[in-house]
Amino acid sequence: MSAAARIRPLDLFTREEWERLSARNDWMGPLLVLHAWAIIAGAMALAIWQPLLIPVAIMVIGARQLGLTILMHDAAHGALHSNSRVNDFLGHWLCGAPMGSHVVQYRNYHLKHHKYAQQPEDPDLGLSAPFPITKASLRRKIIRDLTGQTFLKQRRNQFANALGIGIKPTKGNINRSQSAREAVIPMLITNAILFGVLAALGHWWAYFVLWLVPMATWMMMITRLRNIAEHAVVPDNMDPMRHARTTLANPLEGLLLAPYWVNYHCEHHMFMHMPCYRLGIAHKALARKGITDRMEVQHGYLSVLKVAASKPASVAVAA
Repeated sequence: MSAAARIRPLDLFTREEWERLSARNDWMGPLLVLHAWAIIAGAMALAIWQPLLIPVAIMVIGARQLGLTILMHDAAHGALHSNSRVNDFLGHWLCGAPMGSHVVQYRNYHLKHHKYAQQPEDPDLGLSAPFPITKASLRRKIIRDLTGQTFLKQRRNQFANALGIGIKPTKGNINRSQSAREAVIPMLITNAILFGVLAALGHWWAYFVLWLVPMATWMMMITRLRNIAEHAVVPDNMDPMRHARTTLANPLEGLLLAPYWVNYHCEHHMFMHMPCYRLGIAHKALARKGITDRMEVQHGYLSVLKVAASKPASVAVAA
């Protein structure tokens, strides 16, 4: 196995600069988690008050649900809090579990992605390898996302694994079933609590319309867009500055597509333990040094999608 090439931070920054950029603030991680839930609660409250706002609320809530998975991702890197127990509690119970994820399981998987980014051993390579695709193929994928088909398929597989359905009784698959249960049970617990709170407030329906629908539709689509933007059709799988992409997002994209600086993915791979709230600062520091000219940086998600869906339809038919 050949690990992906790495960047030494001190080759780009002075020690003093790096210490400032990599410093963690134990208030910021918890505050970001609180911020995500506050946005979700506020969007729910507005949609309950004025049902005409439900479509907008679905997009805002779905983006913050993705935000919760991003903050869980930060916890997987130990970046939400310097205390490992606090870090994992926040990342698991307040971020990952409501979304059906388990921070420790995710960490074990995700660190392999960083070690072997865009190499044959990368467990996430399947997310980027098929690109570029045709516009029609991308359109079909987005339709499946927005109609809940992707969500239902993922959850069906997750619950089937948790129950051991369709899994042959080998030692490895027993571990797979146990791992699925470790994620499913906290998901059921946290979602039951959320449903109970909304029911107690007299709005039980909001759990389905304003929690499950965003998760099953908008979050699925923007998760796909995130995956495409991060590694699809990058220019050089061997260059640590060009095997991941930073997509400069405008404020609307930040609100509805790319919360919590997730768009600075090239910086994240260059400095994988840097807290998410430092990534934008790091990008500006690199820009001042002229280093971003050597990185894979695109302006806006639309420009990335145009490249990702640039395969001619005639080629696809011939293939």
